[in-house]
Amino acid sequence: MTTAPPPAPSPLRHPEKRNKPDNPIQRKPDWIRVKAPTSKGYFETRDLMRGKGLHTVCEEAGCPNIGECWAKKHATFMIMGETCTRACAFCNVATGQPKALDPMEPVNVATAVKELGLAHVVVTSVDRDDLADGGAAHFAAVIANIREFSPGTTIEVLTPDFMHKRGAIETVAAAKPDVFNHNIETAPRLYPTIRPGARYFTSLELLNRVKRIDPSIFTKSGMMVGLGESKTEVLQVMDDLRAAEVDFITIGQYLQPTPKHAAIDRFVTPDEFESYARQARGKGFLMVSASPLTRSSYHAGDDFLRLREARERLLAAG
Repeated sequence: MTTAPPPAPSPLRHPEKRNKPDNPIQRKPDWIRVKAPTSKGYFETRDLMRGKGLHTVCEEAGCPNIGECWAKKHATFMIMGETCTRACAFCNVATGQPKALDPMEPVNVATAVKELGLAHVVVTSVDRDDLADGGAAHFAAVIANIREFSPGTTIEVLTPDFMHKRGAIETVAAAKPDVFNHNIETAPRLYPTIRPGARYFTSLELLNRVKRIDPSIFTKSGMMVGLGESKTEVLQVMDDLRAAEVDFITIGQYLQPTPKHAAIDRFVTPDEFESYARQARGKGFLMVSASPLTRSSYHAGDDFLRLREARERLLAAG
């Protein structure tokens, strides 16, 4: 029997934000509204995740594309629990003390990937600053199990920054994901208020180090706009990512999850997104996705095929 979609997460999932002033949520413009999920495929995907005790960033972060993606049985797995050790002002994932890692999670993720018949899978995680390696070995175990259960599936990881965890990046890169994604999120000027637990240049160095370790791995990064950044700052982020040899950039509209999160400065128009896309392509990215509803894993499978084709054309051209 079809049931109603789960309600939006409560602000009480974020106890550290209770005493912060409310930022009223603005009404969305027509170009960014989506319908509530009602398809059979959506509920089948949801039930599979529930049955295996798995989490997805689609739900935990309140992604607006969940109805479309889950209807096609595309989901982004969020490993290492549903509680993050950081409290970014834009993120709807709960913050607190995480539970111990589930040793069966790598197998459970791999079996879900096989049951969904995914040609391409995205695996992300909460920040786990409590772990000695930041969860790098767990990422590697998930990749290894997916390879075993679904050898034909291409794998994209969206990792935290593993802040100063020695050998963490090398551990994940050695597992040879097809795409190594780490989001830069916003302009460096906004880090103290939007991403206080991270460092802009640490993220750039992570992406560049992956390329130095294994140039065959595609690198990818994304940022949100509408948080108060200037157009000049967006273009500078593009330049910094290209200097770090990033192949693929995603740019999407920030959407405020609750009144306790950072306020939206403005809604960026579709024409502005198209302008960003043109400029990013001109700066040499192999792949660009820029639109109001773009998210890191939105259409990731199709984008991976285009990314691989773009590299092949580049190599063929000499």
